[in-house]
Amino acid sequence: MPALPTPAKNTICLWFNNDAEEAAHFYAKTFPNSSVGAIFRAPADYHSGKKGDVLTVNFTVLGIPCLGLNGGPTFTHNESFSFQVATNDQAETDRYWNAIVTSGGSESVCGWCKDKWGISWQITPVVLTKAIMDPDPGVAKRAFEAMLQMGKIDVAKVEAARKG
Repeated sequence: MPALPTPAKNTICLWFNNDAEEAAHFYAKTFPNSSVGAIFRAPADYHSGKKGDVLTVNFTVLGIPCLGLNGGPTFTHNESFSFQVATNDQAETDRYWNAIVTSGGSESVCGWCKDKWGISWQITPVVLTKAIMDPDPGVAKRAFEAMLQMGKIDVAKVEAARKG
């Protein structure tokens, strides 16, 4: 009998209807330092499923340990929880944003998007974070106001706003 994996001290548990495994594989394919770990299946039939159904999936997203729980339709995700992904350039920003949005997700504003499972993502270029935290209030204001006009963050527009 194989040894059971030791759980992480702190794990983010994400509730899915019945597609935690699909989500875990998508995240592992999309983001670096991400993987799918142990998949636990029901040992017997139960009130909302059958023996062999996936109950939980251990996975990692960008180094963060997660547990996907197939809990049914009772609870859904909302924007009060999101993954914030710091990107280095427009190409990385585009890659993550497009992967999420073109795989059944949806666009929002100010660098936010939502994947097809309803989990919110903030795809945030480092240049934006630095600009809105700039000690010069004029730079910070221009960058912030530029961001408010965007869906996916446009690095060139942020840099132009920084320069005035």
